[in-house]
Amino acid sequence: MVVKCKSFGLFGIDSYPVEVEVSLSKGQALFDMVGLPDIAVKESKDRVRNAFKNTGFDFPITRITVNLAPADYKKEGPIYDLPIYIALLKATGNLKADTDDCAFLGELSLSGELRAVNGILPMTIKAKECGIKRLFVPAENAVEGAVVDGIDVYPVDSVYSLVQYFRGIEDITPAKPNSEGESDFSDIPDFSQVKGQYEVKRALEIAAAGGHNVLLIGPPGSGKSMLAKRMTGILPDMTFEESIETTKIHSIAGTLPKGSPIVKIRPFRAPHHTVSPVALSGGGVKVKPGEISLANNGILFLDELPEFGRKTMEVLRQPLEDGTVTVSRASGRYTYPCNIMLIAAMNPCPCGYFNHPTRKCTCSETSIQRYLNRVSGPLIDRFDIHIEVPPVNYDELSDKTREESSENIKKRVNKAREIQNERYENSKTTCNARISDAEFQDYCAISDEASRLLKSAFETMGLSARAYNRILKVSRTIADLAGSEAIKSVHIAEAVQYRSLDRKYWNKI
Repeated sequence: MVVKCKSFGLFGIDSYPVEVEVSLSKGQALFDMVGLPDIAVKESKDRVRNAFKNTGFDFPITRITVNLAPADYKKEGPIYDLPIYIALLKATGNLKADTDDCAFLGELSLSGELRAVNGILPMTIKAKECGIKRLFVPAENAVEGAVVDGIDVYPVDSVYSLVQYFRGIEDITPAKPNSEGESDFSDIPDFSQVKGQYEVKRALEIAAAGGHNVLLIGPPGSGKSMLAKRMTGILPDMTFEESIETTKIHSIAGTLPKGSPIVKIRPFRAPHHTVSPVALSGGGVKVKPGEISLANNGILFLDELPEFGRKTMEVLRQPLEDGTVTVSRASGRYTYPCNIMLIAAMNPCPCGYFNHPTRKCTCSETSIQRYLNRVSGPLIDRFDIHIEVPPVNYDELSDKTREESSENIKKRVNKAREIQNERYENSKTTCNARISDAEFQDYCAISDEASRLLKSAFETMGLSARAYNRILKVSRTIADLAGSEAIKSVHIAEAVQYRSLDRKYWNKI
């Protein structure tokens, strides 16, 4: 007799159905597990055996075969403990219940309690698509799964209470969705705390409104990191679709904040410069999303950019263009979304004081050039906005006037993003920085006067085709902030200013 129980597995950011089959047969007492299980799955037999005994059931002294279908997908993690336990209970006659519309996920302790697992949200979404009506998960994961409408997600503390539920002795109430989620912005630093730096604040406002990548160059102590850390407070509100996509990634990676069933605040990831290419892009023995994907729909901040390894920096080039990162391993190809806003900060030289107004630089011309050349031209070219962050003088620091708050800046950013949402309503484009080549002519048309100005800048500065496109995209955002349907010469002029630092420091793209 074969007993079947439904569960789910993870492949990248997506899920797939898994059928747990248990067969009891005569012969030597063995517990075999097939279906391409990894070590954690194979260890399930020990957890299930002990949980079986410690919850008052006699473990069968017979040959047990567990098959996890489909057999061509590698099964990873302890999530199959609960469905194996339930299927084994049914196979031994200890549980007589109809579970055809049910699915089970969870790791068992030796005493039969359930521990939280990763990836509940994508598996719940897939369960709904497969017609599952009831999904039983560890109590800690239930609120996360309850975000999905159209399926009842039951919080389970222990297998004993679950058995009592199926026997009609105890009741388990489906978890209620907590749509508020993570929405506390009080811990995010405010722009009102930043003295001076008005030009930089303006550039960062444009970047937030259009989703543009930014490169900050300035001496130590000028406020580059401080400004970057305040960007989360002015980014536009996340759409529900963005929240779900971002939550799925963090759910799989196990980085979902405790008590937050859904990510409502755009991520801010700031890996150290010693991060490896794999940690940045994703991968590893057990493939997981990297920092690029964990920053999806948010900010990836790279402080001290030249200190990052060359291979690590070059990993960014393709994901910045495509909005996805693909990791190829023997077990398959995993694709993760990475629609990020890249903000990088760097000093202009090893000592940090090249072109400083009051302090003398101690670096040689050769060492300065060597330092700057650690960042390749193609990567520099992928930053839409290059902005110099000058040191703040004493008068600005001591000024008692309150600076503009993040809340006020965010209102303008949200207004500009609403214009973009309406403009790209029927396309896959999410913001101006993501305008596709096919849409470029429709949304970035400019007047003859603006065209002449851009042509002059293109020829004078020796811009690349990519730089030309990015100037027009930034101009589109500046026009949106100004409430202008047309891109005017004044918008082009401001956008061109944000493409001059690479000529000043690198003299080439």
